[in-house]
Amino acid sequence: MLNTPWDTGSPLYRKLVITALILTGVGILLAIAGAMLQTDPMVFAALPIIIAGMAAHLAGLIVRGRDARRRIRPPQT
Repeated sequence: MLNTPWDTGSPLYRKLVITALILTGVGILLAIAGAMLQTDPMVFAALPIIIAGMAAHLAGLIVRGRDARRRIRPPQT
């Protein structure tokens, strides 16, 4: 059995990864649609959505690191 981050990740990590993927994807689609339609406001509206997706991704990395440290650290008695 493979120990992938998805298999060993906490529910919070999984939610953050899914949120990051959705936000980034929606932002990219909006940016492409705005560029094809030559609508600058749509392109500029996509930027904060992409940034929010990247922030969720970074939060997921932080949660994953925290979870890994908790697994490695011996229990305190």
